[in-house]
Amino acid sequence: MLYNEHNEMLTSMKKKQFISLFSSLALALVFQMIAVIAFAQGEVNQLIGNGLAGSPADVITIFTAKKIITMERSNPEAAAVAVSGKRIVAAGSLAQVKAVLGDSKYVVDETFASKVILPGFIDQHLHPVLGALTLSTEVIAPEDWVLPDRTFKAASTPEEFQSRLKAAEAAIPDKSQWLFSWGYHKLWHGTLDRAMLDGISAMRPIMIWQRSCHEFYLNSAAIKALGLTEEAMKGKGDASSMMNFAEGHWWETGMNLILGPLLKVFVTPVRFEAGLRQMIEYLHSKGVTAFNEPGALITPEVWKLYQVTLGEEATPFYSYFIVDGRGYIDKGVPVADAIADGEKLVGSYNYGKISFFPKQIKLFADGAIISQLMQMKDPYLGPDGKPDPAHHGEWMVTPANLEERTKAYWNDGYQIHIHVNGDEGLEVVLNTLERRMAENPRPNNRSVIVHFANSSEEQIGRIARLGALVSANPYYPVGFADKYSKVGLGPERADVMVRSASVVKHHIPLSFHSDLPMAPSDPLFLAWCGINRITPSGRVAAPEERISVEDGLRAITIEAAYSWQKENELGSIAPGKIANFTILEQDPLAVEPVKLKDVKIWGTVFEGRQYPLVHHSATGMANPGSNTLDGLTSFPLPPCFAAGPEDEHDHGNCGACGFNLLLRQSGALNDLVFK
Repeated sequence: MLYNEHNEMLTSMKKKQFISLFSSLALALVFQMIAVIAFAQGEVNQLIGNGLAGSPADVITIFTAKKIITMERSNPEAAAVAVSGKRIVAAGSLAQVKAVLGDSKYVVDETFASKVILPGFIDQHLHPVLGALTLSTEVIAPEDWVLPDRTFKAASTPEEFQSRLKAAEAAIPDKSQWLFSWGYHKLWHGTLDRAMLDGISAMRPIMIWQRSCHEFYLNSAAIKALGLTEEAMKGKGDASSMMNFAEGHWWETGMNLILGPLLKVFVTPVRFEAGLRQMIEYLHSKGVTAFNEPGALITPEVWKLYQVTLGEEATPFYSYFIVDGRGYIDKGVPVADAIADGEKLVGSYNYGKISFFPKQIKLFADGAIISQLMQMKDPYLGPDGKPDPAHHGEWMVTPANLEERTKAYWNDGYQIHIHVNGDEGLEVVLNTLERRMAENPRPNNRSVIVHFANSSEEQIGRIARLGALVSANPYYPVGFADKYSKVGLGPERADVMVRSASVVKHHIPLSFHSDLPMAPSDPLFLAWCGINRITPSGRVAAPEERISVEDGLRAITIEAAYSWQKENELGSIAPGKIANFTILEQDPLAVEPVKLKDVKIWGTVFEGRQYPLVHHSATGMANPGSNTLDGLTSFPLPPCFAAGPEDEHDHGNCGACGFNLLLRQSGALNDLVFK
């Protein structure tokens, strides 16, 4: 069913829900006969030839295509795929598929006869709250951001940044209305302070949100509107040392001093919901059929918002979540209580297409890459190329806490996802995992090294020996190597960030993620990054670390599913799996690798239904108004989400997950709920 026909059919579809549910359960019994899938791969031929004994009487749809890339090593290419309900029945040539169906009722759908079908794209790791909030501002960033209704072009120089900011300010008639912008980064856009923003407007409140999401800049009008005073900023511990009132700059823990009043004007009900709905269209436009947020920000009320946005029938993808293990550490929750509470969370928040992964946990090691706070073995370098003693990394979770928590979760059978960016951070993580394996060997532990910015060849060998996986952000060398070569890492370390080819060479399952908004949630673009490693200057960063197109496509399909323990359901086109497809206008294996990111997406098939791309107007999305939306009022947050004492403020440095904690503590979400 087409996306734009879908909503009109919801009522009649509900009448068929019981029949469909019964049919799906019957079909599921057949699919349980499929052999166990090994190393991120199903067996596409398993059911071909078995027939459909016991399958439901619903009419089966056979989709034909110019080419079907299955991501199954035993049957990598097909021309037809049969779908019953939301499950795949068979894949092969049209004649093979018809033979499998035998006397079963079927129709042949040639919608994709000139197109290429792939397994539905997966973004292994992103943040919907941050994605909704950042992309609902005036985006002025070092890279292009292509949304369904418009494109925010990159600003690469201070002059471009200031010109774009002036134009955005001039476009808002009401001088009392706030201007919110995200994407500023000093290495591209030069020095920013209150005086410069006052030059943009002395009357309009302006908030600039730094690219990493853990710095804010305000002009004088914004400071006045929020009622901020320098005197009130003093005597607040570490937070007072991480702000400059005269320059209108707050960073890291210093953000706690302004988040309460700032987020109450920024995180309005209309912006939050509008941002989420924009993000849904954005992900669909990039062919995403499933994503995961590790370290989720959840309250009962936010979950209700997810239900009516991410969970509604018209949303054509799965939204998965992993429990945040760091929040328990920050609050001093004993490990046994943390595990028990996480189990309760998983059991409480599951709603069709939005659910938690059971027995999976997100932990952290060192700081974020965009702010260059990863823990490195060798010193950071200044602009002169010499060690900079004032620049050092940070631990988001101390090695001692990481040791305690990994041991408890490991022994309780959890799959552990660990955020790590520096080579010293990775050393601590690998030492920790080696102790776990020595004490309690778990050959299928699937521990996930998340982000994987800096590493050595020796460390990659250790990852392989531990049976761990890598979920990398391949945008790092593309987006940051040019600048980090000059400041921070130096040329050699900057270029070899995200050693993808080395991971593949060691036969380590490699998946890609965006960490939206740390990189665009555009799986084809992420694959392009790993395949080409071309920086904005046009050079190739560490050409020896480029991977093949096939490995790049596996990183956004089957290997991503494997990292979630979902390879039996998602990631490839095989009998018994869910019929999630991404439809391309060209064969990604036939185009020049450098042109992969430009391959057009027709749309997706989600659970067997067709969802072509449909563009909807989002006029004014950068600064949506504050009128109350239907279904939204105010609500009291649970006590655990209220702003805590000063000594309980978040001291982490992860742009995404850290901001989630800060948002939770700020009380800004007190203005969001459903009637």
